[in-house]
Amino acid sequence: MLTTDEIKVLIDNDKTSDKKQFARTGERYYDGDHDINKYRLFYYNADGKLVEDLTRSNVRISHPFFTELVDQCTQYVLSGDRFVVADDQKLQTYMDNYFNNNDSFISELSDCITDSQVKGWAYMYAYKNAKDKMAFAAADALDVIEVREKDADDGCKYTIYHYIERIDKGRKIIKRIQVWDEKETWFYTQVDGGDIQLDESKLNPRPHVLYTQGDKKDATYFDGFGYIPFIRLDNNKKQFSSLKPVKPLIDDYDLMASSLSNNLIDFDSPIYAIKGFEGDNLDELQTNLKTKKLIGVGENGDVDVKTVDVPYQARQAKLDLDEKNIYRFGMGLNTAGLKDTSATTNIAIKAAYSLLDLKAKKIEKNLKKMLRKLVEIVVDEINNADGTAYQVEDVRFEFTHEIMSNAQENAQIKLTEAQTRQAEINTILSVANVLDDETVVKAICDWLDIDYEEIKDKLPAKEEDDTKKAQDLLKEVNVETGGEE
Repeated sequence: MLTTDEIKVLIDNDKTSDKKQFARTGERYYDGDHDINKYRLFYYNADGKLVEDLTRSNVRISHPFFTELVDQCTQYVLSGDRFVVADDQKLQTYMDNYFNNNDSFISELSDCITDSQVKGWAYMYAYKNAKDKMAFAAADALDVIEVREKDADDGCKYTIYHYIERIDKGRKIIKRIQVWDEKETWFYTQVDGGDIQLDESKLNPRPHVLYTQGDKKDATYFDGFGYIPFIRLDNNKKQFSSLKPVKPLIDDYDLMASSLSNNLIDFDSPIYAIKGFEGDNLDELQTNLKTKKLIGVGENGDVDVKTVDVPYQARQAKLDLDEKNIYRFGMGLNTAGLKDTSATTNIAIKAAYSLLDLKAKKIEKNLKKMLRKLVEIVVDEINNADGTAYQVEDVRFEFTHEIMSNAQENAQIKLTEAQTRQAEINTILSVANVLDDETVVKAICDWLDIDYEEIKDKLPAKEEDDTKKAQDLLKEVNVETGGEE
């Protein structure tokens, strides 16, 4: 078991790790807190010293492209109705209750997928709910530390989960720490980064599951999962945030847009060139211009108002290029090019979705690995509760995606198909007099997508038709012979 000193060292080292540092940067950018917010202006004064310029405009605008790229991909991955599928109908009902139709699970899974893109990896935490059934919740990746044994890479021996519970008066930070292994959990507390102490208010160590049977409150039972209930979802092989390829582009966009705003503010007021000014000082001139809108000049005096044209075209071109590359290298859908969907074909729309679709497939590859572990947990619970023998292999994962389309084009396609089908049926009917009835009916069923074998018994029998024809012929014979026998 880990000692309190070892736990403290592990937590302190984890805070300064490069992976966690960049994960926090990804979290900042997802929240709209970009590096532009720290942007400062400097100049060299008359003494040659570098000082901060507090007189010029310093607009700092964050453009949350990263937030859109992450949320866009998360919703695209989960846009289908059902993603956990089983051929056995009873097992499918179980999967729907645990996963597909479980709003709580969908919400937690959405947070997990979002967290993996923002920080590089994420966790789903497995636990027993109040109904004694397995449930899952997203755990913040920044608060989870995997501890492996020395010279062992096949799995983690312990998992440390630490979080700030509250901040008391006097800014005293109360942190809770949990150390998990395959059977039980230890609980600790830490105040203001001091020594770590066992939490006396909890049972230490505590089994993963504690419950009472029936009305016997003193009959307490316990059980361990047999595994550490933190299942990881990696964003990629190196566990890097999706921010990495687009961060320089977003920073450049923020800088270009903010600088353009600063130029517009700084050069918004005209410059007055005064000739033959008769007054005490320039401060008086400036006051008269702002308040009285009047100034006095000499006999040969004149006022020339100068304006400055801000060269915004180059910045605008750079902004457009940055935006295009952000969606390109961020593998997202740029909806700016799909504003007028009535004039955009379905082929063009599918092409616009190509990068987002590729990104989603990469995420789904790792997502299936995590879901496989969750399904394994659920299948074991189902087998133990109902005496079934389901296997994890009985379940598969299918992700379907909803994309926008041109409604007018879809309607035109359906109309064309209906007209084509009607023309083909009319062609069949036009030659029906030279074909037998069965052939005609089969051809019509093929075009109407009707199973001929299902309706053939409902068609009039051929023998009945022959009998009716024979009866009609007999009546004609009796009429011609005068009814003689």
